[in-house]
Amino acid sequence: MNQYANSNQTTGNRPVCDLRSDTVTQPDAAMRAAMASAELGDDVYGEDPQINRLESELAERLGKEAGLFLPTGTQSNLTALMAHCGRGEEALVGRPYHVYTYEAQGASVLASIALCPLPVRPDGGLDPDDIRDAVKDDDSHFAVTRLVSLENTHNGRAIPLEVMAAAAGTAREAGLGVHLDGARFFNAITALGCAAPNLAGLADTVSVCLSKGLGTPAGSVLVGTQYLIKRARRCRKMLGGGMRQSGILAAAGLYALENNVARLADDHARAQQFADWLQSLGAGSVTQDTNMVFFTPADGSNDALRSHMAAKGVVIGGGKGAIRMVLHKDVDDAALDRASEGLRSFYGG
Repeated sequence: MNQYANSNQTTGNRPVCDLRSDTVTQPDAAMRAAMASAELGDDVYGEDPQINRLESELAERLGKEAGLFLPTGTQSNLTALMAHCGRGEEALVGRPYHVYTYEAQGASVLASIALCPLPVRPDGGLDPDDIRDAVKDDDSHFAVTRLVSLENTHNGRAIPLEVMAAAAGTAREAGLGVHLDGARFFNAITALGCAAPNLAGLADTVSVCLSKGLGTPAGSVLVGTQYLIKRARRCRKMLGGGMRQSGILAAAGLYALENNVARLADDHARAQQFADWLQSLGAGSVTQDTNMVFFTPADGSNDALRSHMAAKGVVIGGGKGAIRMVLHKDVDDAALDRASEGLRSFYGG
């Protein structure tokens, strides 16, 4: 499944229901007001109060020492890997994880970091034995293994804390650092029913995306130790990621932390409701985790279904195999009803 394949399915008119991803959310009036009234400064000089507040608040929530605001989750992950690893050193990462599969191998291309892909368990975690086996001997023929890069959620699945802890513990036994791609970190802890530091404490650095379920226009925050975040700040500059009056975006992030975290449970509930209904339709296989529903049409009619749904004002993802449909704050009950009606009419129900 390629979650980005043929993803531009809009017809020019804004759809009634867009299920491609939770990245398509629009800031609401209250978030826009917070952005418009934000007190600003030059962040490269460390003088933007909104950026400083966002970085410190998210670090505190996750039990970390410091934070760093970045434009995108991909740059946040790359910056983290560069803070942990030097040129010619190696990071172990799940083969289907975003860092390995969907970030254009930036760690290798731009930072000369070797990415060693590992198989992923059915629950989305890494097996401790696979981590042990992948750590290289101290031999000049091999890259020096420095880091294990984890992910939670993975394809919407919230990986249990004990699975994450086993992988992180194995990494530490081998003297490795641990990074967590927590793009949907708050979806994970909502599903797991745990406090933020319980998950974040398993890793040295954590990347949290603000523009997915939390609904901001852009931005991620990398949190970690003072030492690693200081290194990451230098790496961000190398990557061209220093911004000026970026507090406009930070204000959206602060608003989201206060107002959009608790409501993630609503997305999860709607996803479960939608998956149950879709299963009852009997048109293909259905799985669901957190805010994501995966539907594989039994007849393989993905393209025809996509066109039919677009005509009904509903946008779904592209590609073959499983179609990922993501619930988010801009999909209310009425929008979900529109999606259900479109599917029912396609399958003659």
